Parts: sequence; structure tokens; C-alpha cells
Amino acid sequence: MEPNWKEAKETVKKLIPSHSFHMWIEPIEFLKCNGTTVFLSCPNDFSKKRVRDHYADLLEAEINRLSGNSCRIVIEVSKKRGKPQKREKDSYQLSLPNLNMRPHSGRFLRRDFTFDQFVVGGNNDFAYSAALSLASQKNPHQNSLLLLSKTGMGKSHLAQAVGHYILSECPSERVYYITAEDFTNEMIHAIRHNSTDKFKDKYRNQCDVLLLEDVHFFSGKERTQTELSLTLDTLLDSGKKIIFSSWNLPIDIPKMIDKLKSYLSCGIISNIEPPNFRTRVRILQRKSVVNGYSIPEEVTNYLAGELTDNVRQLNSGLIGVATKSALLGTPIDVDLARSVVKNIACQKQYITIDSIKKLICKHYRVSIRDLLSRTRKQSIVHPRQIGIYLSRKYTDQPLQVIGKSFNRYHATALHAINTVERKLKENGAMKKQVEYLCQKLEDGKP
Repeated sequence: MEPNWKEAKETVKKLIPSHSFHMWIEPIEFLKCNGTTVFLSCPNDFSKKRVRDHYADLLEAEINRLSGNSCRIVIEVSKKRGKPQKREKDSYQLSLPNLNMRPHSGRFLRRDFTFDQFVVGGNNDFAYSAALSLASQKNPHQNSLLLLSKTGMGKSHLAQAVGHYILSECPSERVYYITAEDFTNEMIHAIRHNSTDKFKDKYRNQCDVLLLEDVHFFSGKERTQTELSLTLDTLLDSGKKIIFSSWNLPIDIPKMIDKLKSYLSCGIISNIEPPNFRTRVRILQRKSVVNGYSIPEEVTNYLAGELTDNVRQLNSGLIGVATKSALLGTPIDVDLARSVVKNIACQKQYITIDSIKKLICKHYRVSIRDLLSRTRKQSIVHPRQIGIYLSRKYTDQPLQVIGKSFNRYHATALHAINTVERKLKENGAMKKQVEYLCQKLEDGKP
């Protein structure tokens, strides 16, 4: 049967994309054949699940065709594992379960942001495969990955899953999980306290895996971009693993130096799209099991049909339904779900770029002509930037369309969004102002 297995692998190699074959099928080994049962081995649990869910039927069909029998395949995890190193008194150090994992530097890794908790669908299949490949291979062909998506699509989950996987397999690896804002603030602190050499050494020589979120935040920060470029030059030359996340392609991020754009683009780039209905149902089902919720099927389907923006919104709806049911002592049904959803889901049929522009003009007492003009007066620029920010938040339109609607290029639109986001963190009055406008839009009363 082993010759049939080898021939089946060669046939499958021609039927699926090459990166999928090398990642999932090539590592599979033939173990034995017991009657009509063929036993195969995968290197780990992640690989086993992936092969079983996506390729088992294809492999089984090929083996049956070549052998002329009706066989069934059983996939096991390879037992070829390195022996743990002995410590004093022949005891072993065991890891503590269910704790948020702290990498060597930066933020904590969320304990639920692992590969086995990530729901794979057509919207994120390649991103998942690329992240797992980067995490699991000792010497990957590409040692950097850029994840692109809007907020709440799973970029952070995949980035942290890489960190979890590497630390579980190689605890001595120095994993740094930070945001672009963290990196910028740390660099500013180092400059002010004359510790730039220590800062440079930390990231260039003391880091094995860099998980860097929200690289679009570097827009306009030339000195930070230059320092990061030098750091990436060192890490990439040393074969270190790097994962970036961003809203936009590097070429679309305004005020970014060419050298940094080149480094951000030098590896695999994968976009994560919004999940379809079937994937949203699976996400809700998975989260219900993890959290111990008992959600009726009709409620799950209702939430999946109404909460279509992102995974974060789905999670908010699920928690809202479970919490409201527990607090009020009422059963979980569609009516309860409807009362929760109306406070989460925006009434998108009322929220368009035109309705946002109308609200902005009314609130700030400016005309549409002024809003679309080329003037740089702050009394016009400020409302325009907020209008662009709200258009990005409440519509599915791409940056090019939003920019054009405000008579601006998409790069200018991205700069406006970044500016508003930064000001929201720094300015309490600005935050209240934007919250007021959001409430107006969500109430359908622009």
C-alpha cells in the first residue's frame, strides 16, 4: 500500500496549489495498512486538523482509485518528538495551563488567541496557512508576513497565535509582541533618557520573533521609520521571523519612506476579508462552546445574519445575548437577540457617505462646497477629517471612494483617519464630539 500512497501524493500535488501541498501534504508519512485502513502521520495537531478537514476526502479517493479497494484513512500525530532536557534531580519543568502568556517584551498574548481557536473560512484561509507556516517551519522560505484587514477581522488573533505556537514549541525563543505606537513611544523614551543604544540592541540583537501591529500608525513619523528600517534590515538578514499587521498596503500609507515600504512588502502579503454567513455561524458556535453558552440554532443564525461587519461585532453580540439572558432570567430567543443587536448593529441603510457629509455640514455649520474645497483652513480641515473618519467607520466603501467623495486622494483620506484616531486618544473634548456624531448617525437622525 505504501507505493500507492506515494503515487497518491504525486497526484494530489498536481490538484492543489503548490504552497498548500508543501505545507500540508508533503510532511504526511505512511505508517501502516491494516486491512482496509491506511494509517498516516502528521507532524502536529494543527496539521492533523487541517488535513482532516480539507484534504482527507481527496487523499482517500486517490488511494481507493490506485488500490482498487474501498479504504479508509486514519490520521495520527507523529510521535517523533525531541526528548525534554533533564533538569536537576531528574525533574521536568511543566508549563502552567490557561494563563495569558507573556512574551519576552511588549504586551501579553491573549490565551484564547491560538491557532486552534481561529475559525478558518474562505475569507482568511491563506492568511491562516501563511501564519501557521511561518510559525511552524524552522527555516521558512519567507520569514515575514503582512496581514491586511479592517479592524476586528482577526489580524491580532493570527499574530498572537504565531507567538503562542513558537513559545510552546521553543520556550527559549525571544518573542516581542508590540504595536507601532508602543515602538514609537519606547523610542521617544530612549531618546529622552539617552538610552538609544540599549533600545537598538534590544530589537536588533535580543529579538528572535517580532510581532508588530498597526504599522499604518508610522505614517508621518520619519525618524521612527528610519530606526525601524535599520532594525528590520538586521532582523531579516539574520533570518528572524516577523509578522506585521496593517489597515493598508505599504504603498498606500502616506508619508512613509521608501525603504520601510520595501521591507514591509518583501514577504508574504495576505488580506483578510469579512467572513461570509457560514463562517460567521461557525465563529459563533465555536465561541459558544469555549464560553460555555447554550445558544439555540435560530438565535445563532439570526446573529450571523445581522452582525456582518467583523468578528469583534459577532463576539459582542454573543456576549450581549448571554449576559442579558443571565441578568434578566429570561430564555435566549430571537426576540432577546433582536433587542441586543439593535444596540450593536448600525442601521446601514441610513448611513451613507452623503448622510455623513450632511451631518458634518449641519453640526459644524459649513457648506458642502467648503467641505469639498481645497482650502486648508482648520475650520474646514477639522470637519472634513472627521467626515472621512466616520465614512470609514460606518460604510464599506474603500478608501479610494471615500477620498473621492471628499475631493481627496485615498492617501490623504488615510492620513485624515490616522489624524482623527490619534486625536481621539489625546483629546477628551474631541472624543465626546465624535461620540455625539456617532450617536446621531446610529439613531438615524443626521
